[in-house]
Amino acid sequence: MICILAQLPLIQSWLVWDKTAINSGQWWRILTGNFSHTNSVHLIMNLAALWILVWIFRPRPNHFVFLLIFISSIIGLCLLSSSLGWYLGLSGALHGLFSYWALNEALRGRRTSWALVVAVIAKVAWEGVYGASEVTAQMIDASVATEAHFIGTIAGLATASVAKLMQR
Repeated sequence: MICILAQLPLIQSWLVWDKTAINSGQWWRILTGNFSHTNSVHLIMNLAALWILVWIFRPRPNHFVFLLIFISSIIGLCLLSSSLGWYLGLSGALHGLFSYWALNEALRGRRTSWALVVAVIAKVAWEGVYGASEVTAQMIDASVATEAHFIGTIAGLATASVAKLMQR
């Protein structure tokens, strides 16, 4: 619901991850830029992916909300050191959630989940070398923020690793 409301133009203008606005003191944008999207296709793609992730991994609601906010905040903070001027979308957080849940399952003994971990790392590495899909960029009317995908993946993998160490 938050993502849908964040599409309203007046609201969206206050939520976009905008480096200049953040540097001027609008710190909430570090988090909120993750919840608005460039267009309805972008929104539908990201919400569908989020629904699939939740359906596959079945997280506890409070754990899901914590991870989403935590990973989104890390992405928003780390993007400040990138060359991006603005960012919209859940894709970085989606990469983070997927990475977290896949590694969490793998570390708990589910061997097939290692394939998911390798796949997300390979996907992000591919984007780092060859760039993102031009088709996706056309659909969302913006460049794909591969930096957010990378940061989200690292944040998810690191969070799962720390969680496992804390359990020991």
